[in-house]
Amino acid sequence: QVQLVESGGGSVQAGGSLRLSCAASGFAIGSYCMGWFRQAPGREREGVAVIASDSSTSVADSVKGRFTISRDNAKNTLYLQMNSLNVEDTGTYYCAAGRVSSTYCRVGYLVAFATRGQGTQVTVSS
Repeated sequence: QVQLVESGGGSVQAGGSLRLSCAASGFAIGSYCMGWFRQAPGREREGVAVIASDSSTSVADSVKGRFTISRDNAKNTLYLQMNSLNVEDTGTYYCAAGRVSSTYCRVGYLVAFATRGQGTQVTVSS
């Protein structure tokens, strides 16, 4: 059974950091395009970061220089390190998986991936 379970969300003040984790089961994340997208109330879902099966990564312009995506294949877990958080980063963060090549492993495609977790809430206060 394919499953993604996010954790690590919480409430922080602006300028703080959080690390999100996404534990996968039922498949090997190293063979997939993995990523994070987020959704804030009243806003569209936004792809945040991706890591392809060849380990190449990409992040959205809105988080560039602040967020880093990584994975531990041995633990079958995906991570998102979020630094210098601001109030615009508030939202529910979801991890997603897609069986696509590096060419199509883009933040803009993440929201279309059918395999996704239940989400973890991140709240940043000023």
